[in-house]
Amino acid sequence: MSDKKKALFICLGNICRSPIAEAVFLKAINTAGVADQWEVDSAAIGSWHVGRSPDHRALATMKKHDLPYSNKARQIKKADFEHYDYIFGMDGENIADLKERAPKDGSKAKILLLGDYDPQQPGAIIRDPYYDSGSEGFEQCYVQCVRCCDSFLAKAQKGDI
Repeated sequence: MSDKKKALFICLGNICRSPIAEAVFLKAINTAGVADQWEVDSAAIGSWHVGRSPDHRALATMKKHDLPYSNKARQIKKADFEHYDYIFGMDGENIADLKERAPKDGSKAKILLLGDYDPQQPGAIIRDPYYDSGSEGFEQCYVQCVRCCDSFLAKAQKGDI
């Protein structure tokens, strides 16, 4: 039986926000020296991009911030609700979709809005930069994810979650 805490980051297609959040959280746990205590992944609500790499702008943003990433998009499945301790949605629609997909008899996972951990803007959504023409939205997503993931990790390490 694993004592690892497990976190899953979710966005609509698993090619923009959730891979960035996953990579940011992986760096945070590595920096904190607790990577061996965590299992981290990301997934999509929808199936459009399953098997694909993240958006080229997301990959460029991760590379710019020295966040290695090689995972491919996957869709959330029922088993994830029992496997993970924390499932993070990026916006209200993600949260609504997650709650709708969660097993009706309850799940082990806590469904959380990642932006609730933003110390500068608690409750903020991580805006989807997919339809932006440039990469500024991806940089904004990265900055928000750093704040949220660092804050969440600090609370988790204290046992406040």
